[in-house]
Amino acid sequence: MGDLGAGLGYLVKGQRWVGRRGRQYGFGLLPGLLTLVLYGAALVALVFWADDAVGWATPFADTWSALWSAVLRGFLTVLLWALALLLAVVSFTAVTLLIGQPFYEAISERVDASEGSGVPGTGLPLWRELWISARDSLRVLVRVTFYGLLLFAAGFLPVVGQTVVPAVGFCVTGFFLAEELTAVALQRRGLEFRERLTLLKSRRLLTLGFGVPLALCFLVPVVAVFLMPGAVAGATLMARDLTGETAPEPDAVPEPPTGDADRPGGAHTAAAPLPVTPPPARSRTT
Repeated sequence: MGDLGAGLGYLVKGQRWVGRRGRQYGFGLLPGLLTLVLYGAALVALVFWADDAVGWATPFADTWSALWSAVLRGFLTVLLWALALLLAVVSFTAVTLLIGQPFYEAISERVDASEGSGVPGTGLPLWRELWISARDSLRVLVRVTFYGLLLFAAGFLPVVGQTVVPAVGFCVTGFFLAEELTAVALQRRGLEFRERLTLLKSRRLLTLGFGVPLALCFLVPVVAVFLMPGAVAGATLMARDLTGETAPEPDAVPEPPTGDADRPGGAHTAAAPLPVTPPPARSRTT
């Protein structure tokens, strides 16, 4: 359970980091605002087309009574919205990271520098970094879509579909959301997509502690925009934990010598102080 709290702690630390640096915070808001406009248009379209899409997918319900047809299609419309939100949360992060690659890369590098050990860049041109980011985001989206369809089907199960399935859905969303955000820092450390997944699975509770609360917040797109810069900063701090990096301690006091240094004649035995010879007395002339 300690890792769950640590994951949430990194999320809070990231928000504090950008909160103390107003210029970095404003710098990181721009990609999210642009993505919000695009997703707002898509969600408005879904409002108008969700009922038609469900009706097209369930022609067999046309022969049912009006009550049962309305219950089935209403339930499927809710599930469609849930699936759309699941995909929107993860893909929002992916698209925002893709649009804001230079912005968030700069924030991540500054977080590393503030921790006392900067990590060199990848050395790749910008177009190559954008291609890698888009390719890995597509891999995440394929996996999220697969799990989303499974959860969509499981939603038909009584009781389980209304309790367990939503909880599992948030865990899946949180995990891949954390992967997208830590990728900014881990790619600079030379970790490929599968290596990053393995690393996150090795600290699953830490990953969920960071990703699930963020996924809940990201359900509100406007909140997602304002949390995004801090989420990148917090993900960089968590990436340092995952890779075993620690910040130097400039005020650390060296420990006293042990082992042979404690024995007479040891390698570090302190030398005895030299006798101090007083200066000769000066004669007084009369």
